[in-house]
Amino acid sequence: MTTEDESKKQQRSYVMSRIRSKDTTPELTVRHWLFMHGYRYRKNVRKLPGTPDVVMRKYSVCIFVHGCFWHGHEHISMPKTNSDFWSKKITRNRERDGQNKKQLMQMGWNVITVWECQLTKACVEQTMSEVEHWLNRSLLIKAGMKFNRDLSASHPYTLQEDDSIIAADPDLIDTPE
Repeated sequence: MTTEDESKKQQRSYVMSRIRSKDTTPELTVRHWLFMHGYRYRKNVRKLPGTPDVVMRKYSVCIFVHGCFWHGHEHISMPKTNSDFWSKKITRNRERDGQNKKQLMQMGWNVITVWECQLTKACVEQTMSEVEHWLNRSLLIKAGMKFNRDLSASHPYTLQEDDSIIAADPDLIDTPE
């Protein structure tokens, strides 16, 4: 190996070592917005599958803040070097994310996924308003369950078909049964 190759390897190793899994800028953006709007939460709860970034017990909601590259958001492009490794890694991450969300939903949690690209200065308010909508919806349903156990009939808080979902995976937002 040449000294230039070693230098590149050391530089890559340094860059990769600086990547954090907790308290990332997108996570801090979400948490700051929630706190400034009066929402209280727990962060990185290890007892729950996937260690959600934000857990709001009062609302029965777990929020994951995903980096677009690491969790394979639709717009990312694979690196040209070592692409087989990265493709497998991102596929495993996506599968694990799906399993964690499924487990949480089976435990009675609603799951919201916020992507890093949805937290740019241009669209952070729209994204967080969408999160707030889901939080309020979850709270209303939870309150309704306390007073009326039979919600299977026409529920007043169901989404219309034309409602778009920005900050959440639409197939993963369900009410606990």
